[in-house]
Amino acid sequence: MPAMELVRDGQRAFVVAQRVFSGRDGRIALTLVLAVVAALEASVYTPDVDEGFPFEQQGDPALAVFFNVLAVAPLLVASRFPLVAAGATSFCVLVLLAAREASLTLTAIGVLLYLAGNLVARRGLVYGAALALPFFVNAAVPFDGGSARLASIVPFLLVVAAVIVGESTRRRTEIVAALSATQQRMALSEREQTAMEERARIARELHDIVAHHLSVIAVQSETARLTSPRLSADARSRFEAIAVTARDALTETRRLLGVLREDVVGEAGARIRLIMQGKAVQLPAGIDLAAYRIVQEALTNARRHAPGSDVDVEVSYSEDTLLLRVRDHGPGLPDGGLTAGHGLVGMRDRAAIAGGTFTCGAAEGGGFVVEVTLPTTGALP
Repeated sequence: MPAMELVRDGQRAFVVAQRVFSGRDGRIALTLVLAVVAALEASVYTPDVDEGFPFEQQGDPALAVFFNVLAVAPLLVASRFPLVAAGATSFCVLVLLAAREASLTLTAIGVLLYLAGNLVARRGLVYGAALALPFFVNAAVPFDGGSARLASIVPFLLVVAAVIVGESTRRRTEIVAALSATQQRMALSEREQTAMEERARIARELHDIVAHHLSVIAVQSETARLTSPRLSADARSRFEAIAVTARDALTETRRLLGVLREDVVGEAGARIRLIMQGKAVQLPAGIDLAAYRIVQEALTNARRHAPGSDVDVEVSYSEDTLLLRVRDHGPGLPDGGLTAGHGLVGMRDRAAIAGGTFTCGAAEGGGFVVEVTLPTTGALP
């Protein structure tokens, strides 16, 4: 039972101490506690002149207490002024190392090591090297006038160890920050990718369904008006109005498709330059769809394999041929050469089905180029 009560008392004391030290004035409380411990250590370690020790072992407890407590005090400003705090504690410790009549306490050494690591973690390794320099000098030529020995070397080794730990902490913090930033960029990229895919899906549906149906309405209305001689004048005018409205709606739909396609490409972080040559002609629905799909897939490949690089899209009309040329300014072919993925195979198949040709490879001057020719007349077989 007494043992259980002792454990419970210890747990309560730990909880109270944790609450005090983690509060707003926790640093002040911790500094006061360490100062008291340092004063007690200095009083115990430093022999008094009245205790009968030989002269060379006599000390000054007041001096020891003063500098050991002073070495702990910079903890109060360590968070705002790490360089000042580490420098002040280092000075006090060096004074104690140089004074034979005053003993250096473990508390003062511990505070020095913490402040040295904190300084390096926040400011960099060069500050740690400057802090360790006087301790290196003391290790080689002790400030107390004696010869080099273990007591003068150990403080230097401890400071070096604290500097190494601080540098490790600083690098780990930088790596964690970089990893966090990368994860944020990846999350943003995934959201942008999702938005682009949704816009591309809407554009495909508008093109494949809405635009096609509007074209059918326009053609059938015009055909009914021209091939039905028994229609009244009022019916003819209504069919003509339907055809005009369908054509206007088709024009607006294509304009909207252009805006969606530009947004999908622009949000990928690349600059797209469109080069138009020749006189644009109305393409058959199948050829128009094949051209759209090929350019879309080529831009998707450019975004995937050459992210952020500029892309040139060339559309050239001739008398009976449409030339599509999509060239990115990225790194070009990988070291292993060209690997025909689903994108390239799909573009080749669409070109072949439409009665055209397909080529791809390294572009002159760097990058990758896709070239497709499609007939501008006739329908898909």
